[in-house]
This record gives sequence, C-alpha cells and structure tokens, in this order.
Amino acid sequence: MAREVIVVGAGPVGLMTAGELGLRGVDVVVLERLPAPTRQSRGASFTRRTAECFDQRGLLDRLGATEPADSHFGGVPIDLSLPAEDHHGHRGVSQFRTERMLEDWVGELGVPVLRGREVTALRQDGEGVSVTVEGPDGVREERAAYLVGCDGGRSTVRRLAGIAFPGTEGRRGFLTADVTGIATRRRRIGEDLPGGSMVMAMDLENGVTRVVVHEAGTPPPRDRTAVSFTHLADAWQRLTGESIHHGECRWISCFTDASRAAEEYRRGRVLLAGDAAHVQPPAMAQGLSVGVQDAVNLGWKLAAVVRGGAPDRLLDTYHAERQPVGRQLARNARAAIELRLTGAEMDPVREVVGELLAHPDAAAYAAGMLSNLGVRYDLAQGGHPLLGRRMPPGHTLTLADGTRARVAELLRTGRGLLLATDPATAHTARAYADRVDTWTGTWTETEDHAGPAPDAVLVRPDGYVAWTSPGTTDTLTHALERWFGTARGALQPLSTGGPVPADRLPGPVLTPAPAPGGPLTTDRH
Repeated sequence: MAREVIVVGAGPVGLMTAGELGLRGVDVVVLERLPAPTRQSRGASFTRRTAECFDQRGLLDRLGATEPADSHFGGVPIDLSLPAEDHHGHRGVSQFRTERMLEDWVGELGVPVLRGREVTALRQDGEGVSVTVEGPDGVREERAAYLVGCDGGRSTVRRLAGIAFPGTEGRRGFLTADVTGIATRRRRIGEDLPGGSMVMAMDLENGVTRVVVHEAGTPPPRDRTAVSFTHLADAWQRLTGESIHHGECRWISCFTDASRAAEEYRRGRVLLAGDAAHVQPPAMAQGLSVGVQDAVNLGWKLAAVVRGGAPDRLLDTYHAERQPVGRQLARNARAAIELRLTGAEMDPVREVVGELLAHPDAAAYAAGMLSNLGVRYDLAQGGHPLLGRRMPPGHTLTLADGTRARVAELLRTGRGLLLATDPATAHTARAYADRVDTWTGTWTETEDHAGPAPDAVLVRPDGYVAWTSPGTTDTLTHALERWFGTARGALQPLSTGGPVPADRLPGPVLTPAPAPGGPLTTDRH
C-alpha cells in the first residue's frame, strides 16, 4: 500500500521533516541507508532560530543543558551585546544527541524509521513517486504521493531526480575529530594563525573535545578513508606547538570549503531539504540549523497538501522561500572562508570588517544573518515590521480566564495560529478550526526589540507571520485561503481560555497570570 510521504535519510533534517508530518497525522516512513544510528557528530551547535523551532514543538528542553554560543563572521567576533535582540545560539550539543532526541519524538508520533534501506532508483508520475529500495529483505519497490530527500550532500535522491547542484569546488582541506583525554586551550570560534591556517577546540559533553585543523596549503583529501588521527595530531602540533597525540579519538572526518545550493528544491513530487539542498563548510556552524528550518518550513505545507486542505501549488512556496536562504548560505560561507583563511593580504579587510561590526546596526544585521533570526519571507503586502518574520516566541498572551501562554507554546500543535485581542476578528477563522487554532486575549508581555504586538496576528505553523492587523493590505480571509486552503471546518467555539487538549499539546504550558504589579516570568533559552 502506498504511503503519503517517504523521507529518505534519518539525520536531524529527515527526522525533523518526519516529525512535522507525523504531528499532522500524515502516513510517513523514513528510509535510512545505514543499518544503525551512528555516534558521529558532525554538527555540534545550532543557531538561535533553530532553538526556537525546537522550542515551538516542545523539543528544546529534551536536549538538556547547553551553553550559549558566541558569534563571528570569518573569524571576526560579533559582540552579541550590541543588538537589542538575543542572537546567542546553543553549543556543546552533539549531533548524535540531537538525532536521538528527534528519533524519540518521531517514535512517539508513530513514524517508522527503517534502517538498512538504500534507495537506488526512482521514477515519478502525476500520481506519486516510486522508489527501488535495497534492504534486509532484498530489493523492493515502495511508493508514496511525495518523496523528500534528506540524504546529505552526496544525495542519491537529488542525483536520481536530475536536480543540478551548482557551486564552488573545494580548494582547502580540513580535519576534524572528537577527542577525549586532552586539555588543550579552548578556541571556541577558532584561532587564525599566520599564513592562512586555523585551529579550533570546543567542549562537547562527557569530556569530549571537538578539534578542527586547517593547515594552509592543504588540499582536500583524495581518499577520505585514509584520514587518521595521527595526521590531525601532527598538524595540530606543527601549528600550535601542543601535542594531542595521547588523546583518544572517538571519531574523525574531513571536509572541504565547497559551497553549493540546489537549483530546485522541488521537482514535481520530489523535494530536497538539508545538505541534499545546500552544502557549506561545517566551520560555519549553519548546515544542521538551516536544514532543520527547511524541514519546519516544508513539513506543514506538505502535510496540508497530502491531507487535502491545501492545493499542490503551496509546495512551490517552499522553494521560493528556502532556496534563497540556501544560496545566501553558500555565498556567506565562501566570503567567510576567504576572510578567515586568506593570508596577510586580507588583514586590511579584516580590520575594516571588525570596525564595521563594532556598530550596533551592523552587528545586528550580521548577527541576524548568522542566527537566522534575520530571515524574512515575502508573505503579504503591508508595512508591519513583523510581517514575513518569525513571531517572537516570547510574546505572551493572557487569556480571558487569566491563564498565560507564550507564542512558542501555542505552536506546539503544529497548526496555524490566530491570536487576536478582538473576538470579532477571531470569528473570521472559525471555519478553519481544523487547521488553525484561534486564541483571544490581551498581550501582557512582548519582547522589547519587536515593538508593540499587533491587535491580531496570523502565524503559520513554522512560526512566521502571514498577516497582521493593523499593517497588512490583504484581508484575513485572503491570508487564510492562501496559506490554509479553502475553508471546510464547521464553526466551533473560540479558544478564550483554559488548557489546550492534551492530545494536541505536549505537556501543560498555560500558567496563572501574576497578580497586578507582580513579576512576569519569561522562559528564555
């Protein structure tokens, strides 16, 4: 029997995509080539916006303790105290830990993850996609209405779909490893060395140190399997004078400074996300984060289409919104690598960039680009500053019965969200009650940097603002139809207070409002 969606790849992006679909009741399966989860940990941090994405699904706290991550561009530090908004990311989180958390989540949602299954061929028609899969039971054909390739930079799905992957070839080689038993000085954003070399050392967890080395003039390795810890330790000693040869290497890999972005994030019924759609040097600390945001952008749209609530053309907005982000990521990676690893002739440019980043406006722009909080989609015409941006997750609504909820908490159903201070405005969305949660109340806490909250705001399931009142030219009805399809739900009572049903929202999130004049509590991560 055909599935509704097949996701290829059980890394963080594939699992996040599957979770977003499972949250909306889509019949989805994940196919993974490797027979078992790997303890490899290519990603060791994620951006502020990705942390918000996890938070709005109730997942961030599952990761446990993390550390705030500093920011830099090409090795030039960005003072994150200058912008009005908090752009700190999270570091010290191994990719294995993130994958384990996400796999637990999709398991709770009933999504199967089938390992040891390799996709070797695909064909699509007007009704769906068929894939040939080699697995423990031999060769089989699986079919689904849509296929999502989350299978990495060497994506089989992308190649079989015939999607071009333009960009720059790698010119520099890097070695990276997770090591225990060493006490080298920490260099969390990396340390630039004369001649265009670089070393980095940062703490992960359980005494593990992530080390990265680039020795100027080192080309990309021809044989990745021949890379050894001795090679890395030798280079480290040549560059720093420190020996880490005595350390125990748990994992080692190599990468290059290649940067690419797929020409199409969608071809028919095949879609790409994560490294299958864009690659860049891991030293940018952006790949996992931007990939998770791809998944959050795509998941609700694909669910809306396969469940019959929205037209197929909604999926075109995935490419329109995320492909420019991937292209910018590739461009930024090229610029940052050249700034960081070009020799002394780049010093005047580094000085100018450092002077520019000392100005609050420039620091805020660069921080927003790297934290992904600066992403703005063209969602509607209007002048409200929140339109097309993510709704600040700390904005808090006090409901009619006195309970209080953050926007991030109200998004945990994976549905759209209409927040209104006027019941008459909220009435417009009652026919979308099967797709949009409507809450009325008063704003009692907003994040200062965002300015006053609008009287009413329509938030997509990915957390981005599609309509405001005042501030949007289009009507609310037009916005609802554009993003959530034709109205079909029966009129239902508005949500004006009380907890969201437990089967739609993980865990209690609404808390009693403080007494007048009492302190407000902000859940900051």
